[in-house]
Amino acid sequence: MYMKGTAARMGVMKRVSLVFKAKANKALDKMEDPRETLDYSYQRQLELLTKVRRGVADVATSRKRVELQMNQLQQSANKLEDQARKALSMGREDLAREALARKSSAQSQLNDLQAQYAQLQAEEEKLTVASQRLQAKVDAFRTRKETIKATYTAAEAQTRINEAFSGISEEMGDVGMAIQRAEDKTAQMQARAGAIDELMASGALDDLGGHRDDIQSELDMISSGSDVESELARLKGELTASQRKQIEGSGANGGPQAAQAQQPQQAQQAQQGPYAPPAPQYTPPQQPQQAEQYQPTQAGLPVADLPGLGGEPQDGDG
Repeated sequence: MYMKGTAARMGVMKRVSLVFKAKANKALDKMEDPRETLDYSYQRQLELLTKVRRGVADVATSRKRVELQMNQLQQSANKLEDQARKALSMGREDLAREALARKSSAQSQLNDLQAQYAQLQAEEEKLTVASQRLQAKVDAFRTRKETIKATYTAAEAQTRINEAFSGISEEMGDVGMAIQRAEDKTAQMQARAGAIDELMASGALDDLGGHRDDIQSELDMISSGSDVESELARLKGELTASQRKQIEGSGANGGPQAAQAQQPQQAQQAQQGPYAPPAPQYTPPQQPQQAEQYQPTQAGLPVADLPGLGGEPQDGDG
């Protein structure tokens, strides 16, 4: 049971680790810029090429040092040989033997240095060839890098242009929203300005003083009366000839009394001015019809029989 629980926990931990690695890989892939990656790779290759060149220089320095040692040993061996020859000429065979022994030791060291020199020279040649190959590879990578960067930049620019034309880019979406908000605010301000103009024209909104111009009010009233008169004239012009005859006939039936009643009205209109509203038409009173003679009675007696009400006057009545 303990082993099974441990195995289950290990499985869960592996899955959690795998999920985190996948999430991190996705985030890094989203953040990665191929151009920056190529530049970093080119920088690393340049560093490697610099190290190879430094190694070549170090090998060449060692080879040169060995070469100097070889020259010194060769000069020492030659000097010892001359000393041995000179000692023999002077009859000092022991000195000649000692000089030749030293020459033999120097020659042995010289042989070792020659072998080491040959090895360093071969190593230097290898590093030189490797450096030249690496240099060519770095140059090719740099050319390829610049081509890939240019292609990626062009593709990125083309993608942004296409997104801008299609309206799916974030920048264009923000611009479109800003334009829509500006249009809405403009329409709202226009509507508010129109409403205020209408309220001011109707007089609902007065000035801060709370008093309107009397002259302007009088002019507005006169203009309104003129509009009414012009509208009335237009309506009269639209009347038919028969309606005019009926109106004229009704005016003629009124007789001279109606004409006399209209003269004061016309004079009053002339005094009030051309913009005064029309006065109500004067209608002459009709003649009352003669009522049938009715004689009231009192207690069933005719009026003539009652004293003081009818019949012949009594004595004493004037």
